[in-house]
Amino acid sequence: MKKLFFYLIISNLFLISCTNNSESTIVDLMSKSFKIGINDKGSIIDFIDLETNKNYLSNDTSTFLMSLRIDNEIKIPQSATVKNDLITLIFENEIEAEIKVEEKDLYLTFELLSLTNKDAVDLIFWGPYSTTINKVIGETVGVVRGEEYAVGIQSLNIKTLGGYPWNESDRMPAFDIFREDDANEMHPKTDGSVLYRIEAAKPTSSGSSLQAYCRNRNQDRIIQDFNHEKIVAPAYDDGGVIGSKIALFGCPVEKALETIGEMEIAEGLPHPMINGQWGKIAPDAAAAYIITNFTEDDVEQAIDLTKKAGLKYLYHYGKTFENWGHFDLYKGEFPNGMEGLKMCVEKAEAQGIMVGTHLLSNFITTNDPYVTPIPDKRLAKVGSSIILANINASETEIPIKSPDFFNQMKNNSLKTVRVGNELIRYGKVSETSPWKLLDCQRGAFNTTASEHNSGEEIAKLLDHAYKVFLTNAELTIEMSETMAELYNKTGLRQISFDGLEGNRSTGLGTYGESLMPYTWYNSLSDDLKNHLIIDASRTTHFFWHIYSRMNWGEPWYGGFRESQTEYRFKNQAYFRRNYMPGMLGWFKMTSETSIEDIEWLLARASGYDAGYAFVAGFESIEQNGNSDEILELIGDWEKLRLGGSFTEKQKEIFRDSGKEFSLKKIKDNEWDLLKVNAEIFNHEKKIKQPGEPLYSTFEFNNIGNEQSLNFLLTAINCDASEIVMEINNYKEVKLPVVLKKGQIIKYTGGNKATVYDSNWQLIKEFDIDPSNFKVGKGENSVSFDCTFDKIDKESSIKLEIRTFENGEKIVLN
Repeated sequence: MKKLFFYLIISNLFLISCTNNSESTIVDLMSKSFKIGINDKGSIIDFIDLETNKNYLSNDTSTFLMSLRIDNEIKIPQSATVKNDLITLIFENEIEAEIKVEEKDLYLTFELLSLTNKDAVDLIFWGPYSTTINKVIGETVGVVRGEEYAVGIQSLNIKTLGGYPWNESDRMPAFDIFREDDANEMHPKTDGSVLYRIEAAKPTSSGSSLQAYCRNRNQDRIIQDFNHEKIVAPAYDDGGVIGSKIALFGCPVEKALETIGEMEIAEGLPHPMINGQWGKIAPDAAAAYIITNFTEDDVEQAIDLTKKAGLKYLYHYGKTFENWGHFDLYKGEFPNGMEGLKMCVEKAEAQGIMVGTHLLSNFITTNDPYVTPIPDKRLAKVGSSIILANINASETEIPIKSPDFFNQMKNNSLKTVRVGNELIRYGKVSETSPWKLLDCQRGAFNTTASEHNSGEEIAKLLDHAYKVFLTNAELTIEMSETMAELYNKTGLRQISFDGLEGNRSTGLGTYGESLMPYTWYNSLSDDLKNHLIIDASRTTHFFWHIYSRMNWGEPWYGGFRESQTEYRFKNQAYFRRNYMPGMLGWFKMTSETSIEDIEWLLARASGYDAGYAFVAGFESIEQNGNSDEILELIGDWEKLRLGGSFTEKQKEIFRDSGKEFSLKKIKDNEWDLLKVNAEIFNHEKKIKQPGEPLYSTFEFNNIGNEQSLNFLLTAINCDASEIVMEINNYKEVKLPVVLKKGQIIKYTGGNKATVYDSNWQLIKEFDIDPSNFKVGKGENSVSFDCTFDKIDKESSIKLEIRTFENGEKIVLN
C-alpha cells in the first residue's frame, strides 16, 4: 500500500510529460564541467557533461527545479523567469518563489530567498531530479555514478534534508518504499542492496533520482514515530522553508569526492580533519582501535595494550559517566573528574595514542539532574492532556481528559508523566471513559509528590527501552554543548555517536539526528576539529559531512565468524557507494579467542580496506595464552593494510570469508603471506553393531606441496583418551595424551605438539614425528578414533586440518 502511495505522489508531481523540453530555455547554468538548462515552465531540461556534451537527464519524467506542497497537494510551477542571479517560479494562486543561483567553478547553488504566502506552504521539494545514471547509487551522500560521469546533490544547511518525505515523520526508511528485493529488481547494477534509508539519491527504473526538501515547522504536528501512532512534533523556529539551499554538480567520476570536499570548505559546511587530512580520505579514518576499560590508576596498562597491538586509538569502554545528560564523570573510574580524564588523555598522547569515548546521544538517565529532583520542562513529550480533578499528593488514580498519548504501550518503558515538578509512573490507562491513569506511583525518581489542580497540564514523557528519557530540540542542543565542553577541556580525540535515532524525540526526524553532532562539532575548538575521529552507528545526508565513518556490527551474538557477519560485509558495499571509509564494527576478544579466528578477521579487514574495533578487557588479555601473538598480528596486518602493501588481487581473495590466511614474519618489514585451507570435521561417539568400526574417516585437500599437515583437536563436552589418527590408511599415530573437556591439541609442524586449556594456556608438550604427518598435494584422508569417557550425544572431538600454499612475500610500503 505504501509503495502504491509513493507512486501516486510521484505521478502527481510529474503531471507534465517530457514534451516540456520543447518549451523556451530561459537560462543555462554552468560550472566548469556541468550545465543545467531551465525552461520557462521551471523545468530542468538537461544535465550536460560539458566535455562530452552528453545529456544525463532522464526523459521519462519532467524534472522541476523546485515544487511546493500546500494542504497535502503538490504544486508545480506554472512559469518561470530569470533576472540576473534570481530565478522566479510562479505557481497557481499567484504564489511566487525567488531562488538565488550562483555558478561556482565546481558546482551550482540554489537558495530560496522569498516565497509569497510562505506560512501556508508545508514543504518545498528540490527535485526529484531524474538521471539516466545507474551504475552506483550513493543514496546517503547524494551522488550517482556512471562509467565516466557523476551527478550529485548536496544540502547546504541542516534544515534542508536529503530525500523526499515518503512518510511524514522525516525518517524515510528504505523499506517503507522498497523491500530489499524491490531495490535490486529496480536497480540490478547497484553495488549491493540498499541497507539504509533511501535519501538524497534513489534507484529508479530509468536510472536514478536526486532529491532534497525542507519542511515548514511553524506549527505542531501529530506524527507516527517511536512505535507510537500519535506523537507530537512540536513547532520549531528555524526560519521555515526560506533559506533552504542546495548544490548540484556534475563531474568526472574520479572528481566527485574532491568536489564535495571543496564545496564543504567554500560553503562553510563541517569539514573535519584527521591529522591534517580531510576525514573522508585520511588513512586513519579507517584505522582499527582498541576498546577497553581503564581508570586513572591503570591507564598506563591500557596505553601499553594499545601499543602492543600497533594501534594509535584507545577508546574508553566502561562506566564513563555517572549519568547521561549532564555527563558527570564516574568517580569510580575518574575520581578527579575532568582533570583525571585529561591526565589520562595527556599520558596517552605523550606516547602517540589518541583517546576517545562512547556517547549514547540524547539518552538521559533517571538519576540525572535533568530528571531529579526537579524534572526539566525540556524532556521530550509524547503529548499532553489535562487533569480533570484536584488530586492530593497520595492519589493513585488520576483523571485525564484524553488517553491518546498515554495508552500507547509498545515503546513505553518508563510509563512516566510530568505534572508541574512531579514525575508520576502509572500502571495502565482505564479502558473506558472516564479516562484515568491507574496504579500511579507518586514522586517517581526522587521528585516530590505534590497536590495538583484540575486543569493542569499532564505530559506523557517519551522514553526508550534503555530506561532513559529523551530531549526536545533545545535540550538536545544544550547536551551537545556540554559534551563539546568535555572534549575541549580534556582533549579527547575520538567519539562514537550511538543511538542518534533518539534525537528524533525533537520531532525533527533526520534533522534531529544531525542536530546533536552538528551542534557538538560547531562547539569544538579549532585544534580538535583538525585532529578528530567521529564515528556513528547510523547516518543522514547532512551528517555525512560531520562524521569520519560509520562503524556498526556488534560482538555480542557469537564468535568472530558468527556475530552479524553477513551484515558487516554488506555494510562495506554501502560504505563504498557513499564515499565512506570501510569499517567492520566491533569484535570482542575473549580468553578463548584463537589465533586462527584473529587472522580470519584481519584478512577480511585487509580485503575490505576496513578498520574495526577490538574489544579487549584486561582480564581476557591476561587469561588468553595467545595474547602476545594476537596483538603482534593485529599490528602487523594493520601496518600492511594502512600502508597499502596488499595488491588488489590479494584483497579480492581476502574478501572471500571461506578462505583463510596466515602472516609469518621473516624480518623487519617483511612477511610471508600463506594461503590456508582449513577444513573442520567432527568425530562423534557412535553406537553400532558388535565388531563394526567406530572410527571416522575424513577427506581433505592439501592445497600446497608435500608438507606436514597442521591440526587442532578440541574436546567438546567430554574427555578423550586412546586417540589414534591414521593418515591415508597406512600411517597410524597414537597421541600419548588424555584430552580433557575443553582442551586443545595443536600441531603446527616440527617435533612437538602442544596441549592447551580452553584459554590457550600451555598445559604440556609431547613429541611428534613429523614424517608421520607428511601428506602430498591434493586429496588425502585421515581416520580418527578415540575413547570417550561418557556416552553423550553432545560429546565430540572437533578436528581442524590446515594445509598451506607456498607463501607470497609482503613488504611494508
